[in-house]
Amino acid sequence: MFKKIINTAFIYDEIFTCHDTPAWHPESPIRVEYLVDFLKKTEVWQYLIQLKPQRATIDEIAMVHTMDYINLVMSIEKGSLDSETFISPHTFTASLYAIGSIKEAITQIKAGNIKRAFCPVRPPGHHAEANIGMGFCIFNNVAVGARIAQKEGFKKVLIVDFDAHHGNGTQHIFEEDDTVFYFSTHQFPYYPDTGKETERGRGKGEGYTYNVTIRVGSGDKDFLYVYQDIFPDVVRRFNPDLIIVSAGYDIHYMDQHSDLRVTCEGVRGMVQGILGSADVPFIFVLEGGYDYISLSKSVRNTLEEMLTYSFIC
Repeated sequence: MFKKIINTAFIYDEIFTCHDTPAWHPESPIRVEYLVDFLKKTEVWQYLIQLKPQRATIDEIAMVHTMDYINLVMSIEKGSLDSETFISPHTFTASLYAIGSIKEAITQIKAGNIKRAFCPVRPPGHHAEANIGMGFCIFNNVAVGARIAQKEGFKKVLIVDFDAHHGNGTQHIFEEDDTVFYFSTHQFPYYPDTGKETERGRGKGEGYTYNVTIRVGSGDKDFLYVYQDIFPDVVRRFNPDLIIVSAGYDIHYMDQHSDLRVTCEGVRGMVQGILGSADVPFIFVLEGGYDYISLSKSVRNTLEEMLTYSFIC
């Protein structure tokens, strides 16, 4: 199937299904249960290196989030941060392992055992700000992961976010930082009403935020232009040591949580553009994607590309 296999890990634990949300909530444990069951029936599964996440520490979370907020999350056994962001008895532990999956990826990359990793985590993270969770997100997984990576020697980290919703938390956490580049495509105007193209960072971080707003009804052509023509040049100029992807599959036309029209093959082309942009390690971290079928097929296509040597720039 693959001419040259790139060592790619799939870092998963059933603890991710223990973060409970109400029955009506789109960010359901079924998302990852269905995804894993689907992947096990595909040819791609046999080529993946199956790993378990580490458990992140509170000190690691505190590299991004305030202790007041961390203590707030720890103090809530069952409740909510807002009308759509819920905490259950196992949410805090699931969150530690969600971040820990990125930590494990970094450990294995440093050891030379893998070059790429996919982390199908729950709860998602890119909306979480330093001092509050929102938009289904408790802690900002990719932001903490970027700081852990820098602590381990990856000095320059690029975060690319193709979720249908702008990652307000990720942008704000790093907007004054010139060592972490944030690149996002997202439907606009749309929740959370951030991510205008004029938002480019502040202070020494000015120019290290790059937002591409996508119009309602846009599909494969628009996204492929961004990820195959614009994104590679951004990567060349920043020259990162590591790329972390906030992989949100709610851009798919079957997903009711956006008005974008991307197909599974469109996702494949986007991933090809991302992977082909640099010969560095990649860590994909699940964000949105609420239609189980399109999520699973899109992740399968992502994994097929991750397993394939694809550096073209």
